[in-house]
Amino acid sequence: MLDRYNNAQLYKIDSFSGITIYNLKTEKFKTNTINIFFHDNLTRENASRNALLPAVLRRGCSRFPTFRDISLYLEELYGATFDCGVTKKGEMQIIQFYIDYVSDRYTGENSRLFEKAFDLLFEIITSPVLENGVFKNDYVEQEKDNLRKLIESRVNDKMQYSVEKCLEEMCKDEPFGIYDYGSVEELKKIDAKGLYDYYVTFLQTLPISVYITGNVEESMIDNVIKKLSNIKRGNIKETNTGEVVKEVAEVRNITETMPVNQSKLSLGFRTNISSSDEDYYALVVYNGILGGGIHSKLFQNVREKESMAYYAFSRLEKFKGLMVISSGILKENKDKAIRIIEEQLESMRRGNISEYEFDSTLKTIETGMKSLMDSQLQIVDFYLSQSIVNTNDDFNSFIEKIKKVTKDDVIRVANKIKLDTIYFLTGTEA
Repeated sequence: MLDRYNNAQLYKIDSFSGITIYNLKTEKFKTNTINIFFHDNLTRENASRNALLPAVLRRGCSRFPTFRDISLYLEELYGATFDCGVTKKGEMQIIQFYIDYVSDRYTGENSRLFEKAFDLLFEIITSPVLENGVFKNDYVEQEKDNLRKLIESRVNDKMQYSVEKCLEEMCKDEPFGIYDYGSVEELKKIDAKGLYDYYVTFLQTLPISVYITGNVEESMIDNVIKKLSNIKRGNIKETNTGEVVKEVAEVRNITETMPVNQSKLSLGFRTNISSSDEDYYALVVYNGILGGGIHSKLFQNVREKESMAYYAFSRLEKFKGLMVISSGILKENKDKAIRIIEEQLESMRRGNISEYEFDSTLKTIETGMKSLMDSQLQIVDFYLSQSIVNTNDDFNSFIEKIKKVTKDDVIRVANKIKLDTIYFLTGTEA
């Protein structure tokens, strides 16, 4: 697909043994990237293992057994950068390994940076440092401690924590309710042998997506295919992003207390619209009008007019069909804030949408989409998301579909959205 907005073209190069390879051709950037994604279903047992595994693998490989060795080699590759991590998209956990390196166009014909960069990434994934036939115990224990601290520190960002907890409480009986990085309880159960045994299965059975960005010669990609073909693969796991449609029997109210000066109010909604539905584009516009910027109803009415909130916004979780409204308020203003928020929702259902709100939203979405094109990682994430939900949008087609949304479309979507959970994070009593 050709994307005229960022002058890029995405090609599906090959697919075999659960491995799919894409080439995103572009000359916009002076660096190229190689991204390798492993796809898994979110489970309580595997979430912590999937989060821990890349952290252990990045510590070293057979050719470069320490992270210092890897760092020194990256410097030799003109300061290439390598990293890895996990995220969740719907009820899938995505484990990512990537390297960003200077395009061969700028380093001479014999630099072979693409080949060296891919080889390093491939070796980190497939040739880890071992001790007595399993992962090095020191590496595993150190990274377990780092991951434990990361999980425990999520409460430090109270705004993000309240949004995540609202969504997790909404879906506490669904896989989506599992935190991206798993739990401390499951982490404690992991040892070096168990993690290595899991790694073998991980490498053999999880679907893999490879995205190569930049202007890379076909002969080089042929070498990538050959190397990936050498990975021992078994029965490939079936993955899915989870169910979107769910009836709300009763709105749940949850209050959590901890030492905070500013209370956090989050309202979680079921949109009953998946990202592959035609109504998804109208949902994006709906969210923009409701709480997607300074022009939005939440910002103007909750924050500005009533001076009720330090911040107020709405956000979509596209893969699971969820929406959350979040605001920072004084504890005593909770009921009034909920009432004003509900008034904005009812206003949307009745079609009380000004031309300013509608036009500003379309412009904000288009500007936001174009800003994503300044980052290769964001571009790759956009196309990865398209492949996960089996849609064929590029940046151009997505923006054009947004522009075709009408006010009637937004009203139709507004009447599908149902409040599920009210989550309130507030201070402890004096």
